[in-house]
Amino acid sequence: MKGVKVKICGITNPEDARWAANFGADFVGINFCRQSPRHVSLDMAGQIAGALPGFVKAVGVLADASEEEIARVLKKVNLAVLQLHGSETPEFARSLKERTGLEVWKAVRVESEASLRDIPAYSGAVDAVLLDAHVPGLLGGSGTAFDWGLAARAKDSGIPVILAGGLTPENVEEAVKKAAPAIVDTAGGVEKDGHPRKKDPDKMKSFILKAKGA
Repeated sequence: MKGVKVKICGITNPEDARWAANFGADFVGINFCRQSPRHVSLDMAGQIAGALPGFVKAVGVLADASEEEIARVLKKVNLAVLQLHGSETPEFARSLKERTGLEVWKAVRVESEASLRDIPAYSGAVDAVLLDAHVPGLLGGSGTAFDWGLAARAKDSGIPVILAGGLTPENVEEAVKKAAPAIVDTAGGVEKDGHPRKKDPDKMKSFILKAKGA
């Protein structure tokens, strides 16, 4: 689908951020969730965001963070988007969007069609919903895919859809054609084998080219 944008998530160092930007990524995800193997410190997050050219947006990934925690992050890191990966309510998301003036995305873990029921409540409160596979005990970054047909149906909410979960250079073209999302998101799919904190430049380049050429 022409016009699909790409987010490379779980960036842990400025070098990988620069590679992603050079290859054409539109968004780079920086993870602040302490339980994630891709979590980074505020100082490193600031370096990553600072390495990006102006046309690439830094996305802060948070889960059930307090307003105070989010304020501390924003004081140190130049983010364009806040991605909420916990149980944040539409009211919280709307308030955050109004208070910060930033884009806000809400992650939804998809297990079945029933998982889509709460999405319409976020209409007007968020700029996009990110659909990820439901894996017990994990908030995201599991490398597990789900039924992309559900992602296509999620667009009925009128909220732009971001497709995540198990996307790789090998399957992203098919995913884009089936789900027609606004954005595709990958973390583990472009990492060096067995190294969740290091991206593989060749995989990033291939993923971005295939996603945008689908």
